[in-house]
Amino acid sequence: MSDASSVLVPICMFGMITAVVLVPAWLKSRERERMHDTLQKAYAAGQPVPPELIAALQQPASQRAIEPPGSRAERDLRRAIVWLFIGLGVIAIGLVGYAIDYARNDGYSWAGLDLLGSFAGLGMIPFFIGLAFLLLWSVGRGASRRKS
Repeated sequence: MSDASSVLVPICMFGMITAVVLVPAWLKSRERERMHDTLQKAYAAGQPVPPELIAALQQPASQRAIEPPGSRAERDLRRAIVWLFIGLGVIAIGLVGYAIDYARNDGYSWAGLDLLGSFAGLGMIPFFIGLAFLLLWSVGRGASRRKS
């Protein structure tokens, strides 16, 4: 069991890092591609395209005036929930692996604890990212209450 965890943990870690970096970039590029296709079809059909929309698309994403629906605090809460449950899920995988090892060995073993510790440590990364988003949500909600 120790050999499997020594291979699985780095693969899972680098897989998660890759997914966290590449998936949002891929989704943004698909969204931008669909927007350009829609604009191209509207232009081909002779419909006027607002110059503000074209100007907004030419700006970098960080400077765009067009905000997606929902406040920043709501998005932070959604992200917090997702990250917290990803972390808890990874920890649960470690607990299941430990339970399986415990049942196979008729009790406690170091390999099972190594597996549990590896997945628990790996699960803490997204869990604490979720806690950070939860803190941002709390701060943002308090700031919006003070504004109103």
